[in-house]
Parts: sequence; structure tokens; C-alpha cells
Amino acid sequence: MNVGIGLPVGDPAALLTWARRAEHGPFTTLGLLDRLVYDNPEPLVALAVLAGATSRIRVQTEVLLAPLRDTALLAKQAATLDRMTGGRLVLGLGVGGREDDHWAAGSDIRTRGRRMDEQMALLRRLWSGEPYGDGVGPIGPAPARPDGPEVLFGGFKPAALERVARWGDGFLAAAPPSWAGGLFDTVRAQWREYGRAGAPRIVAQVNVALGPPPVVEQARAAMHAYYAFTGMPDRMVSGMLTTPPEIREAITAYGDLGADEVMLYCHGLDPAQADRLADLL
Repeated sequence: MNVGIGLPVGDPAALLTWARRAEHGPFTTLGLLDRLVYDNPEPLVALAVLAGATSRIRVQTEVLLAPLRDTALLAKQAATLDRMTGGRLVLGLGVGGREDDHWAAGSDIRTRGRRMDEQMALLRRLWSGEPYGDGVGPIGPAPARPDGPEVLFGGFKPAALERVARWGDGFLAAAPPSWAGGLFDTVRAQWREYGRAGAPRIVAQVNVALGPPPVVEQARAAMHAYYAFTGMPDRMVSGMLTTPPEIREAITAYGDLGADEVMLYCHGLDPAQADRLADLL
């Protein structure tokens, strides 16, 4: 079982410390959330810096809100980061459910799913080296992988799960083991229905905080603020895992469901959590 670490967004300057500690630990991936109208670092810019400070660990958007972005520019940015990291970029994508993000970006939240599908068709074409369109040539550089960086889709609705088989390489599930299994089964079934070879890569995400009480309370407060828009942040925060046995049990449970990787997402700012989690593993 591969285990990655999700990075807190509250202190961008500290992320280099997190990345270096994770690079020297057992972790396989660094993950970073995305928002527009929020006090967080822009993930592609931040991950480019972190990739330059590391050499082994993957860098992953978790998830990048693609409908907020210009598609041609996103294709170029992702291909550049993928190429310069030797294929270490994992592009986790989602449609975004916060109205203020869409208002600020000038995108229509009501058509975000349709826009995502249109974006993926263009992204795949551009990454393969085809011209943008009539009278407009290709947009380079070529990514490290011939068909572009690995793409994971996050979400829970049928359209999001079906998008994995249509356009993606795998699924990013921010769901507890108690109901993640059904999502995994649906994604795998649709993968087969689309005639895709092999199997989708399944990545699970669980929120954790490991350390003394102030670290845990800070993590809970940060997570509550981030998910306040949902109207049920208390319920989400209650699922945060804060002890080694809980975290080990979750990793085992996701492994039993067939997940390929578990992302331990840290909302608290203390970078010593990377060392504590490494010791736990």
C-alpha cells in the first residue's frame, strides 16, 4: 500500500519543510487542495516549487478545479510541470462546488460538469501533440507521458464516477471506508463497460492530525473553516483521525477494499506531523 501526505494550506512558506520531510520518509505523494476565493496557495505554482525541492516524491493536485481555468493554459502548465518533474505530476481534477469560486473565475457553476468534459477532450488532444484547432497549431511542451500526466477524478455523483472511465486514469475518493467500497466498485464496473485495459488507479483520502492537543485542535479549526460552505463542517471534522491505531486501521481498511494509495491529509500546520506519520508507517 502506497501512502501519500496531504499538505495544509494555511502557511505556504512552510510547505518546503513539509515536502523535504516527506521526501525523506516513506511517502509516495504530496497532495495539495485547491480553492480560488480562499487564503490558500495556488496548487500548480506551489507544487512546482515543491517539485524543485524534491526528486522522488510525486506531486498531486487534490483536486484542481479545472472549470475555473482556461483550458489551453492549463494544458501548457500541466505539461510543463509533468515534463520538468520527469512525470511526477498527478493531476487530480474536480468541478468545484463553491459558488464564490465560480463567480470570481467568471465560470458558470450550473454547467461545470459539461465544461469539464469539454476541457478533457481538448486537454487530451493538446497533450498528444495535435493542433489546438483550425489555424492554430499545437501547444507545447510535450508532457513526460505521451498522453499527458496521470489524471484522477474526484467526486461522488454518477457523472463524476463515469468521467474516470471516459477520460481518466483513476479515482480520488474522499470517503470513509464504510462507503468508499461502493464508489470503488462503481468506478471499476464503468471502467470495464468502456472497454478500458487494466484497472483504474484508486486513491483514497482521509483527514488526519497527529500530535499534542493544540495540533489536533488547530487542524480541526482549519478543516472546519475550509468546509464551512458545505453546511455540515462539524460532521466532516468528526471524521478526522487523531490516533495511530485509527490511522493504521483506516489504511488497512482501504487496502482491503483494493485502494492503491491512501492520502493522509493534514490540516494542521505543524510539519513534525510528517515525521510522526512516517514513524507510524
